[in-house]
Parts: sequence; structure tokens; C-alpha cells
Amino acid sequence: MSQVIVDISVSLDGYATGPNVALDNGLGDGGEALHEWVFQGTDADQKILDDTFAATGAVIQGRTLFDIIDGPRGWSDEMGYGAKPTGEVNAPIFVVTHSAPEQTRLGDRFRFVGSPAEAVTRALEVADGKDVSVMGGGQICHQVLAAGLADVLRLHVAPVVLGDGTRLFPASAAPGYALELIDAVSTPSAQHLTYRVVK
Repeated sequence: MSQVIVDISVSLDGYATGPNVALDNGLGDGGEALHEWVFQGTDADQKILDDTFAATGAVIQGRTLFDIIDGPRGWSDEMGYGAKPTGEVNAPIFVVTHSAPEQTRLGDRFRFVGSPAEAVTRALEVADGKDVSVMGGGQICHQVLAAGLADVLRLHVAPVVLGDGTRLFPASAAPGYALELIDAVSTPSAQHLTYRVVK
């Protein structure tokens, strides 16, 4: 049965990017450290990435992340979701936005929807029993959690303090929820923590 999984890398102080995010600086200043586990990790890190990729039937992301991915320094024609070759990627990607772009550099990989709830509904419809992965950025991940739409929260906590950037959890008041730890894997590049969202 499909689960909606918020899956995101964060710093020890809770940032999903460093400061000064831009099209040519997608993870912000110092933010590359958040994803060292993906590109320079151990076999255990790679297994987590591969298992997540294999279990994913649809992906949700926000518009800011889409603009970076579709921008000149984003994903290539050959590489995409999960740091995998595009020929291996079958999961449709739903982008939450108030205004869809007229054209995209990466073609028809993306479907544009107006709200997190619509994204979850449509992603579950096409996931074919696999999971729906909410991959970021931080704002859309928080919106899905705060709206009670997520079943699982998976954090990849990198050993870095960024001090500023895009928060996963906003500083202002927001809805609370309980979590139950169901898995933990420790590597030099990240603490991989998986929680069930208690409903």
C-alpha cells in the first residue's frame, strides 16, 4: 500500500538549504554538505538511496526546487530523480505551484498542480502501490506534514550547522504532530532517521 513519505536532507540545526539560494546556487551557501551522503557516502548510504528510489512510484516537489532543477545547473537530460539515469526513472513528478511555466527545459517529466493536497491525491493515483516521495524543498515538505498528509518523515541529518537558509520547520507557530522512530541508520555522512507520523 502506498505511503506518503516526506524525505529530505537537513543540517543539524534544521535547514534544508544554506543561505542565498539562487538558480545557480540551488542548495545555498554551504548546502552541498547536506547531500554528501548521496554522492560520496558509504555502501549503507547508497543502499538507502537505492531502496528509496526502488520504492517510489511518484514524487512531489515545490516550485522553487523545480526552478532550480529545471534551470541551467539543475538535472541533466541524462540524470534525474534519485541521482539516477533518466532511463531508469519512471516516477512522475508533481510540482506544487500557483502558475505552471509555459515550457520546461527537461520536457514532460513534470506535472503541475495547485496545492499539496492535490499533489498527494494525484500522486497516489499513479503510484501503482508504491510510495509517494515528497522530496523538497523544505517549505513543501513542511506543508505536507502540517496538513496531516504524510505517513512517514525520513530525515537525512548531515553533520553540519548551516546557521541560516531554508528551514524545514518554520520559526513561527505551526501545527504539531507526534512521531514514532521506526528506523535509524548511522553513517559518517548522515544520520538517516525514519519516523512514522502518528495520526
